[in-house]
Amino acid sequence: MKIGDVARRTGLSIDTLRYYEKLGLIDPPWRQAGRRAYDENIIAWLSFIKMLKATGMPLADVETYARLRRDGDRSSAERRVMLEQQREAVLQKIAELTECVELLDYKIKNYAEIEARYRAEDGRKDQHDEH
Repeated sequence: MKIGDVARRTGLSIDTLRYYEKLGLIDPPWRQAGRRAYDENIIAWLSFIKMLKATGMPLADVETYARLRRDGDRSSAERRVMLEQQREAVLQKIAELTECVELLDYKIKNYAEIEARYRAEDGRKDQHDEH
């Protein structure tokens, strides 16, 4: 699979793929007529990298995870710990965002009540003006 195909399928730019290759996040692909040729497994791995980044994992930690991944099963405990720590960070962020949503909901409800009172007062004022 050519680099452009990988880019289209993953939503990553070609420059990002080359950068990930340079960092060692992805193994250098084999060459076919001088061009990068990736196998199907790269799609799942890049999707996982995207997910890790979406959770807020720093790129340096993703690099560490990629290095450990290359070590195979003997690094499974370290990788598990990394993922558990990231999961906790995500849960903490979700809790913070939930508090933000609750505050927004409170403010929205408050403004809706103010608007309703304002409309009701306006309606009474208009009725008095007609008499």
